[in-house]
Amino acid sequence: MSTPFSPATRPLTPNEARVLATLMEKARTVPDSYPMSLNGLVTGCNQKTSRDPVMQLTDAEAQEALDSLKLLTLVFESSGNRTTRWEHNFQRCVGVPEQSAVLLGLLMLRGPQTAGELRLNTERWYKFADISSVEGFLDEMLERSAEKGGPLVVKLPRSAGEREQRWAHLLCGPVDANAMGTKAPESGNSTRLEARIEALEEEVAQLRATVQKLCSELGLN
Repeated sequence: MSTPFSPATRPLTPNEARVLATLMEKARTVPDSYPMSLNGLVTGCNQKTSRDPVMQLTDAEAQEALDSLKLLTLVFESSGNRTTRWEHNFQRCVGVPEQSAVLLGLLMLRGPQTAGELRLNTERWYKFADISSVEGFLDEMLERSAEKGGPLVVKLPRSAGEREQRWAHLLCGPVDANAMGTKAPESGNSTRLEARIEALEEEVAQLRATVQKLCSELGLN
């Protein structure tokens, strides 16, 4: 059995984390667009909503990240298409259950979040029964043994005015917990608005993929 990917041995770069997490997101939210082309992947990486931080990756930067992730077996090319398409191999490569993969994907895309925020933000990926369930998987990743690759998340110190502590991923290596713990939490209205915008963006992407698929089948490309 191969050794799981370990960020302690080879941390991901911010670009690699964004590319990988975007593939994880789109596999669940817009399956008709998945596996993803480089163009679609770059668009997803550079979304203005549901991303923290907002990035502006070029095609070359995204391709470089894909090439590096492929060497780590975290992604692979999908065959049988005229355009090269990409899929992630996160869950198998890192050696975590589906629920943990979902939480890590959201943490990579949207930065540190509380267990409550994670439960809300993961609804379109996976429906957790309650916050306790989210916390259980986070605690499991926090206490992950060295034999399995070490911890994958860290619990940040509670900031002034916060009722809950936030969590951050460790896939890009150790984080400055004190510095990250000073960020002000998002308001509930802002979170709900982002969720609505994200849902609309995903619906448009789904419709675009369906139209492209029909045009291809009808020979209109």
